[in-house]
Amino acid sequence: MRRIIISLAAIGGIALGGGWLATAPGSVSQDALAGLSGDPLAGEAVFWAAGCASCHAASGAQGDARLVLAGGQRFASDFGTFVAPNISMHPEQGIGGWTERQFITALQHGASPDGQHYYPAFPYTAYRLAEAQDLVDLWAFWQTLPAVDTPSQPHDLGFPFSIRRAVGVWNILNLQDDFTITGDLTETQARGRYLAEALAHCAECHTPRDALGGLDRTRWMAGAPNPSGTGTIPALTPDKLTWSEAEIAAYLNDGFTPDFDSAGGSMVSVIANLAMLPEADRLALAAHLKALPPVGE
Repeated sequence: MRRIIISLAAIGGIALGGGWLATAPGSVSQDALAGLSGDPLAGEAVFWAAGCASCHAASGAQGDARLVLAGGQRFASDFGTFVAPNISMHPEQGIGGWTERQFITALQHGASPDGQHYYPAFPYTAYRLAEAQDLVDLWAFWQTLPAVDTPSQPHDLGFPFSIRRAVGVWNILNLQDDFTITGDLTETQARGRYLAEALAHCAECHTPRDALGGLDRTRWMAGAPNPSGTGTIPALTPDKLTWSEAEIAAYLNDGFTPDFDSAGGSMVSVIANLAMLPEADRLALAAHLKALPPVGE
């Protein structure tokens, strides 16, 4: 009996150790960044495409105030309330003390410099598809942003969602390194897919989720409940969004629909971001949306 108990304890210890290793945060290798140098001008375009200001600037901020990334916005979910942190260049309260590699590790692996998981309210699941050069450019632009000494506030999460290590299990189930939309795409459609899936993370709002909060990729861009609990976020598939490519691109620039309604809610900030991009990028996003498979296919 003693040998059985010892054997079971050993097996349990091995399983526990294996699980601990399997759920450890990943990191970007230095080799992946070798030879790359950042261009802050190109990085500004990545900044707007990635929607950083929508979460980390003050709610309703406009103009240059959208570059003040002090955090503080609160985002309700079924798992609790997430609070956007200070990601300004302040060396203590923000991320000014980070290295380029630590910055890109956070973006692509959801891991902090001290080896903790970030919660997937931060869309690292999308940013992991971004090209290394774009993220190096983004870091170069980040160096030009103001430092703000506002302390980050903690998330309001109950047990067991407050256990960050459990995010490692969620990552095993949900992280992927391939685009969801595949097949033969034109150059314009491929650019739109890159913008939508890797940077602008459109699916984070427009795709329904499973019980654990992972995106349901079988219903990609099929619309979803609003996390605020009020209403729904519309589908973007062409059987539901019947606007022309030109009408979609115009909406992403000025927020006006073809029937002269205007964007509301979080789309106001999204459009403020996309309006900073070249017209060709908005047209690429429109071409991508028109190429999505209809809901249910």
